[in-house]
Amino acid sequence: MLFADDQAFAQRLDAQDPLRACRELFEIPPAARVIAAGESRGAGHAAAPAGQPCVYLTGNSLGCMPKGVRQALADELDDWSHLGVEGHLHGRNPWLPYHECFRHVGARLVGARPGEVVMMNSLTVNLHLLMVSFYRPNSSRYKILIEDAAFPSDSYAVASQAEYHGRDAEDAVMRLRPRPGERTLRTEDILQVIADHGKRIALVMLGGVNYLTSQWFDMAAITAAAKAQGCTVGWDLAHAAGNVPLKLHEWGVDFAAWCSYKYLNAGPGAVAGAFVHEEHAKRLDLPRFAGWWGNDPETRFRMGPQFVARQGADGWQLSNPPILAMAPLRVSLDIFDRVGMDALREKSLRLTAYMEWLIDRIPGNAQGELVEIVTPRDPAQRGCALSLVIKSDPRGAVEKLKRAAVVCDFREPNILRAAPVPLYNSYHDVWSFVQTLRTAFA
Repeated sequence: MLFADDQAFAQRLDAQDPLRACRELFEIPPAARVIAAGESRGAGHAAAPAGQPCVYLTGNSLGCMPKGVRQALADELDDWSHLGVEGHLHGRNPWLPYHECFRHVGARLVGARPGEVVMMNSLTVNLHLLMVSFYRPNSSRYKILIEDAAFPSDSYAVASQAEYHGRDAEDAVMRLRPRPGERTLRTEDILQVIADHGKRIALVMLGGVNYLTSQWFDMAAITAAAKAQGCTVGWDLAHAAGNVPLKLHEWGVDFAAWCSYKYLNAGPGAVAGAFVHEEHAKRLDLPRFAGWWGNDPETRFRMGPQFVARQGADGWQLSNPPILAMAPLRVSLDIFDRVGMDALREKSLRLTAYMEWLIDRIPGNAQGELVEIVTPRDPAQRGCALSLVIKSDPRGAVEKLKRAAVVCDFREPNILRAAPVPLYNSYHDVWSFVQTLRTAFA
């Protein structure tokens, strides 16, 4: 890809962007509010023109709000106000079968078949519910393989599952670490660990895209290698769903879970998603923690004590869906379904490559002396985010960015994560971010 580092070039790319209209579907936080938040922490006193949006590059932490969410919530509140309990059957979007509106759109999002996906609970809750069914250790096969830099909640979850089964977590949990002097994992090293220890591994559960390094693992190859060894394979897709194209059914993934408040823009603490491959979803004998919404709808309202699991991923539900929490997800997934992951991926590749190109050309940064990109350089091994090691005064750099109304995510001790999300970020956003970095380093 051929780029230039002047502002006019970024503006030309935006004018040519076939997805440029998508930005108008979202509320971008105003620059003045971002700067005011910085002032409350003593970060500065810069000003921004009224109405100017900030440069929002933290959709990998919390996505921007779709404009349609306000009306969607108002509709549900209106039905509650005027219909009360009758809203379950007679609302504009009846509440009783509400979760089923995600049956097809949710499946298309992650490359699944209808019935393999359900939206429910939160991410770690879903991981625990799925591990009840799919982590079945025995005396010889009891290990759980995760990446060493897994999101902490995943580490807590797998350790507690091992301990629940009477295992010492230090022994049961295997952690993949990069080679000395490297920051990301090599696919061949992951496959070698699976080849060497596969007969002792009960569960391989990695993050599809690692939250800290933004590395997208070769999910197809890892899944195939692990299943060839008899391992169960699950994926945490918190940073993958809505970011990279997925083919969970085709790859033969056993289960997966993801949150919906990052790239899926469904709001803070949004309802999460879960995938169960149809070869398991039809098995009613699998152990699981049961709740009445996982019960067969034909017998659910007989209110008897006998649980009859519903076929499909729906059978892992516990409770009736939280309508006010699901309404924003309905709006957001409709946008994804209309735009399509292929189009988003095409823009993502170009947008992220542009950011990489500009960072490499920051004066004095030819060898990464100021900022080092730790995300893989290979576009096939990353989504739309770059993780950057800030070599000097990282917190100071973050505060300077905020004073300029540039919002990124910071992780201790020195990782700055910048995510140019293709749905609502522009090439000019990327250009402005790197220009502000240049000023901060100067």
